[in-house]
Amino acid sequence: MEVDGTFAEFHVEDADVGEAFRVWREECARARAVAASFNSLDDTVDFRGETISLRYVLTHMIEEYARHNGHADLLREAIDGVVGE
Repeated sequence: MEVDGTFAEFHVEDADVGEAFRVWREECARARAVAASFNSLDDTVDFRGETISLRYVLTHMIEEYARHNGHADLLREAIDGVVGE
């Protein structure tokens, strides 16, 4: 299901963890293939009226991934009280 990015509901009560990881791995493979299609990290594309480099996109994705991992860590800590390293 595609959404416009403004709001999406997630119902996880009956989620299939194996399926979720399968989809995630497929998306990782797709992203790697797209990144590999560029000649340089400095190659650019036009996106929503801006010119951005592959370097910018990859850096942004690392930042976002780290941010969401931090959120997940905070949620886990709130549930069981265990803190990370």
